[in-house]
Amino acid sequence: MGFGMTTVLLNLHNAGLFPLGSMILAMGIFYGGVAQVIAGIMEWKKGNTFGTTAFCSFGLFWLTLVGLLVLPQMQWGFPPSSIAMAAYLLMWCIFTGVMFIGTLRLNRALQIVFASLTLLFFLLALADITGSETIKTIAGFEGIFCGFSAIYAALAQVLNEVYGKTIAPLGPVQKKPAIQELST
Repeated sequence: MGFGMTTVLLNLHNAGLFPLGSMILAMGIFYGGVAQVIAGIMEWKKGNTFGTTAFCSFGLFWLTLVGLLVLPQMQWGFPPSSIAMAAYLLMWCIFTGVMFIGTLRLNRALQIVFASLTLLFFLLALADITGSETIKTIAGFEGIFCGFSAIYAALAQVLNEVYGKTIAPLGPVQKKPAIQELST
């Protein structure tokens, strides 16, 4: 939920619906950032490497993004250039693309979240490289979709657990049996 809601709000801004303000920054720090790092630590305690990596990484993504926006305003460095922001976003695109590969063993809902997030990072980097407001607006609408897909995945997990049955399907992936080596 922390990732999904924060992603929707930031991308409403990217789509041009309202300016970047303290509401988005606060969500980025506390719900997108701190709450996800806590969730990642909880996943680590359960032995879930994927969950630990995803929650901690994206929680820290939100904290670094807020830092990139706020630190220059506090005169703690210069704002990143558009090329620097593109490099930052491309690194997150690569990381998310690799995490998407991990979702191929999980469920369709997470596949949609990670595929759309990979595309979002790519579009945002492209917008920074080209300076295109049109691409940024398209990225904003794609990011709204990504955020709502994450909200769906989170709420589906909560409702399915609370009711002890599938209320909102996640699209489980059928696990294929491991390939056994032939002995000669």
